[in-house]
Amino acid sequence: MSGTDDPLIEPDRLAAELAQPAPPTLLDVRWRLAGPPGRADYTAGHLPGAVFVDLDTALCGPPGAAGRHPLPDPDTLQAALRAAGVRAGHPVVVYDSGDGMAAARAWWTLRWAGHRSVRVLAGGWPGWLAAGLPSTVEVPTPQPGDVTVRPGALPVLDAAGAARLAAADDGILLDVRAAPRYRGESEPVDPVAGHVPGAVNLPATEYVTEGRFPTAAALRDRFAAAGVRADRPVGAYCGSGVTAAQTVLALHLAGRTDAALYVGSWSGWVADPSRPVATGPTPAG
Repeated sequence: MSGTDDPLIEPDRLAAELAQPAPPTLLDVRWRLAGPPGRADYTAGHLPGAVFVDLDTALCGPPGAAGRHPLPDPDTLQAALRAAGVRAGHPVVVYDSGDGMAAARAWWTLRWAGHRSVRVLAGGWPGWLAAGLPSTVEVPTPQPGDVTVRPGALPVLDAAGAARLAAADDGILLDVRAAPRYRGESEPVDPVAGHVPGAVNLPATEYVTEGRFPTAAALRDRFAAAGVRADRPVGAYCGSGVTAAQTVLALHLAGRTDAALYVGSWSGWVADPSRPVATGPTPAG
């Protein structure tokens, strides 16, 4: 497949591909924002042949001034992907616990790293089980891969770029957190509540349900209603760049393969107390 093909794959299609002589490399990236690590879920059962890759330590850098889930160090990412058996030019499929967020961040990270042939399992682990497909507790030992990480294949926003895009008349920055967080009424994770001045709120729950997306036409209509235009640059952020990676995936499905991710997102924005914070229901606050 190419990077322009459908980035989603249904369970039955994946099962058929896994039965072929050269099956895709399968990565289990189950993860929770709070709670036990995803590795425990993997140990209890996973897709046959899947290798566990930790979102926090392999696909993201350590938390700090750049946010809770910043860009990974390219060498660290390359080592993790090679250990998982990722090969140059060979298809990869990623899956999570069903909400699609960790899988979307894994999809985005691999695409950003220059690996174009990567898809997300629609419905994740629950979707696979619901289709009556097999699981295992056997942990495979993959042949080491030879993928080379080449950062920058997908557009990224830093804090300054996010501020410029949010303030621009010819661009739009989407804040995809829940409305109360955007308005500054509550903030369950980060130390400051509010939003980037000029950002437009479009909660992720309005265009994705349990990791499932509507049609491309429906996505285009919803994004257009929020102010996304074909001739305007678009970027997205959330709390730490995980949910917003799913937004970028949705924008790809809608035809906006140029959509940028503010990886640091709100956690990175408020790490610098000099940055302005807007509150209230409007972009300007």
